[in-house]
Amino acid sequence: MDSAGQDINLNSPNKGLLSDSMTDVPVDTALAAQTPAVEGLTEAEEEELRAELAKVEEEIVTLRQVLAAKERHCAELKRKLGLSALEGLKQNLSKSWHDVQVSNAYMRTSEKLGEWNEKVTQSDLYKKTQETLSQAGQKTSAALSTMGSAISRKLGDMRNSATFKSFEDRVGTIKSKVVGGRENGSENLPSPTGSGAKPLPDHTPF
Repeated sequence: MDSAGQDINLNSPNKGLLSDSMTDVPVDTALAAQTPAVEGLTEAEEEELRAELAKVEEEIVTLRQVLAAKERHCAELKRKLGLSALEGLKQNLSKSWHDVQVSNAYMRTSEKLGEWNEKVTQSDLYKKTQETLSQAGQKTSAALSTMGSAISRKLGDMRNSATFKSFEDRVGTIKSKVVGGRENGSENLPSPTGSGAKPLPDHTPF
């Protein structure tokens, strides 16, 4: 490679290996001689452009080699630090998400969504819908409260009615008879050793 191709200082550890691992891009002079000159260019200008093209191609190859060396060095450093591929992926995703959040497109979208939300909440339709839902909830609560009061009042009226009192009296009477009958029955039971028991006759043998 000529001195013009080595004026790029990339601080690469493999910058000295370029001359050993790579050869100059050959230019087929016979093909160049056979190719007609581009319209509007002289032979001197064409030769100058071809030389510049060769230099640019050499620089591209050099940059690819430097990039590969840097990637290997980066992978070695990550291995020594114990950083796995998953950790690297997480860091890349986190950085990408941060870049998205600070991007102009994301910020404009957030501002638009905020404006739309404010417009919706301040619109008459939204307010009417919210008021309707609130009124419906209040009416439902009032209806349930009224129903509970009506049921309680109905049960109170039933308990105070003559039919219910008559039924309650009958149940009380039956309960008293059952309890009283049990008590009287236990008192009238004959005692096996009572005084009113007749003695058994003696059967004397003949």
